Amino acid sequence: MVELKFRTSAYKSMAPAELSAVVMDVIKRAHGRMQARVVEAYAPFAPEGIDLETAREGGFDPAKMLADLGLDKFDFSDLGRPGR
Repeated sequence: MVELKFRTSAYKSMAPAELSAVVMDVIKRAHGRMQARVVEAYAPFAPEGIDLETAREGGFDPAKMLADLGLDKFDFSDLGRPGR
């Protein structure tokens, strides 16, 4: 979040815990909407069989994907190292 603006002064009559709950709810909903937009935007580029919603929730297992592709036997440890 970069900025927080209140368009009215109604927040002044709210208890601190109530105001906090409202602000956190708005942030949570905005975060969820942005995540959905990112998943939608990247879906056409995802490899076949990759569920982006599952990946977004932390359920993606890259080791399993490599094994499914038969690439789990390769040593990728030297990739990206200059001179190798």
